[in-house]
Amino acid sequence: MPNLLDYDLAGLAAWFAELGEKPFRARQVMRWIHREGCDDFGAMTDVAKSLRAKLDALAEIRPPAPLRDAVSGDGTRKWLLDVGGGNAVEAVFIPEAGRGTLCVSSQAGCALDCVFCATGKQGFNRNLEAGEIVGQLWLANKLLGAAGGAREDENDNGRVVSNVVLMGMGEPLANFDNVVTALRVMLDDHAYGLSRRRVTVSTAGVTPAMDRLREECPVALAVSLHAPDDALRDRLMPINRKYPLRDLLAACRRYIERAPRDFVTFEYAMIDGINDSDAHARALVDLAGEVSCKINLIPFNPFPRSGFARSPVDRIRRFADILLDSGIIATTRRTRGGDVAAACGQLAGQVRDRTRRTRTHPLQTMEEVWS
Repeated sequence: MPNLLDYDLAGLAAWFAELGEKPFRARQVMRWIHREGCDDFGAMTDVAKSLRAKLDALAEIRPPAPLRDAVSGDGTRKWLLDVGGGNAVEAVFIPEAGRGTLCVSSQAGCALDCVFCATGKQGFNRNLEAGEIVGQLWLANKLLGAAGGAREDENDNGRVVSNVVLMGMGEPLANFDNVVTALRVMLDDHAYGLSRRRVTVSTAGVTPAMDRLREECPVALAVSLHAPDDALRDRLMPINRKYPLRDLLAACRRYIERAPRDFVTFEYAMIDGINDSDAHARALVDLAGEVSCKINLIPFNPFPRSGFARSPVDRIRRFADILLDSGIIATTRRTRGGDVAAACGQLAGQVRDRTRRTRTHPLQTMEEVWS
């Protein structure tokens, strides 16, 4: 039975046409689903009764089911969401003054195996469907009480969830078609009406898919960098061996031509003794000079048996000062949700690994990784 969360407006209109329905019916139903958070066709009062009965028999609105709901001391909220087959993914809502950011997952697990990421250490099971991706936003609005009416804690653009970042479990651009369908729903004025500047896709550097995103649905772009040279990045992020920094930076420059912002954001996890020296900072300055960018320094967030430690505060500050003194826009992310393992790099969910990585490559210590 079709899950209507899987469709953007064009797809929903095409499916309605197969039912002999006119395109405006698709717009009506999309507004009910996404603006009002409605999952009951019978409650769609301005839709013809005959169509409501037809939809009730032929379709469903099925978001991922929450298994756990954890709230951090800083107000960050994390959900563990059932996506079937023994798999569960995590989504995180981060409330801030003037904005509310939802971090969503795009895959059950991740195949990229970055050595400092909890998700990658679980292996990979499958791509999420478009409805499972946008369903995280649908569900968050529902659980936050935002759907179908105003709230006192709405942000300056009238929404509780004002920003969406695809920075949860998985590599979004390795699930391109489903991610783009979900993005189109998030941007659609008949659904969530988010601006392209308020929706961010994060990638480890799948450069061919970056070019496709530039053509098909350019939103804000964040690139997980984490090293200023190929030798170190090869060791931290195996994808760099396929798409090295020269190719990645060229793809970033091409992307900016159509991006809603005139820069890309480089995410850089600060890992003690690995990538946080003055020499690394100076190399990063040279690299950043090749593309219009902002650098977001992320204090590493440990997870069980990661084998890595967070850079000391003074070291992060010194690293940031080198960037800033060179005229580079650099910020240091404030860690949120660490007490419920909701911080960047900590999302792990529950994955039935099809890669057998967890059996053949158990979580390594730092000494094993670098030996």
